[in-house]
Parts: sequence; structure tokens; C-alpha cells
Amino acid sequence: MALPQEKITVRYSEEEYLTFERSAETRHEYLDGVIYEMAGESEEHGKISVNLTGELYIQLKGTPCEARIKDTKVRSGPRPNLKDKRKAKGLFSYPDVVVICGEAQYLDDYKDVVLNPTVIVEVLSESTANFDLYEKFLRYLNYCPSLQDYILVWQKSPLVAHYSRREGGGWIYNFYQGLESRFTIASINCVLNLEDIYARINFPLEEDEETETEEENSF
Repeated sequence: MALPQEKITVRYSEEEYLTFERSAETRHEYLDGVIYEMAGESEEHGKISVNLTGELYIQLKGTPCEARIKDTKVRSGPRPNLKDKRKAKGLFSYPDVVVICGEAQYLDDYKDVVLNPTVIVEVLSESTANFDLYEKFLRYLNYCPSLQDYILVWQKSPLVAHYSRREGGGWIYNFYQGLESRFTIASINCVLNLEDIYARINFPLEEDEETETEEENSF
């Protein structure tokens, strides 16, 4: 995901956003009535996204789950305000990778907006980190009951944050640092090695030599 670079100041309803987006040549995200244009991705961002998709595709083959890439929209938010649709509190986002288990649930017959993600992966950019870490995650946490795992992948160093939903409520999160690290996504029975995630990415030597750091917390 790339953070929106240009803000369109007019407030739009969700229906107006979807009509606009489905005919647009570039991608836009929608947050509480405002449409944001998304910037292009860096070379590292593209490579990491492909690596993630490839690893998940192989491991999910033959299972009820499938990985989809960044052109799939996810809606998260309360029901639209029927009295004033331009006061909507919804989020339409384009995660870098979405894993759906079982039959996909769509917003409408266009089948381009998913409502039941199981896993969402975002590759962070400097300009998007706060938005992905806070605003998006709060929407996913509160309005995507199907979501079991939220994974954030840094571009500039081998670092991954993995948030997992706990049974009975609450979340637990771990950080994995260093190319020798690996972690398990239990909800889809997949194991990802940071060495595979960051294949073809060149880091300074001192970062390559870092040892794994794992920290577990819950909330």
C-alpha cells in the first residue's frame, strides 16, 4: 500500500466513491467521506509484495484459503449513515495482500470489495506507517470480525510485526527482526521466513548481521 498523496476535499458517499473508483485509471482509498489518491510503489515495495504473495500461494494451494493481491478492496466501518451518506465513517482500503478463507463475501455484485478477510498484510512505507499501524488497524479490529491476523512488513530493514486475534477477544503481537527469523500464521497454517520475504532486497551489511528479536505482547 502507498499512502495517498493528494487529498480530494469534497465529501463523498460510499456509492459515489465506488462509482468514481471503478472508472478511475489510478487507485484511490476512501476514509470517512474523503477520497485519497494512492502513490506508486517503490522497487522494494513491489519485490516484497511479490515475495509474500508467492510464498502464501504455494502454502495455501489445496486449502480453503486463497491469497489475493493489492487490487482487492476491503471495506471496514459501521453501516452507512442513511440520513446523510456523505457523513459515512467507512474505510475502503487496498491491502498489499489479502487472504480469504472459505467463500468470499462481497459488498455487491461487482465482487471487487471483500468483507471477510482472514489475513491482511501491508508493506510499510515511511509515509504510510502511522496510517497502517493505527487508523487502518483500528478499523479492521472493530469492524472486521473475520480478521485473524494483521501483518506489517518494513521495507528498509528485515522487520515484521504480527498481530493475531486471541480466542475470546483481544490481540497478541510479536516483532521479528533479522533475516534468520521466521513466524507462523496459525489461522491459515502458514510459516513465513524473513529471508524469503526479503529475497532480492539488499540491506546494509550491519542489518544483515542482526540477530532475531522476538517480543510478545497482548492487548
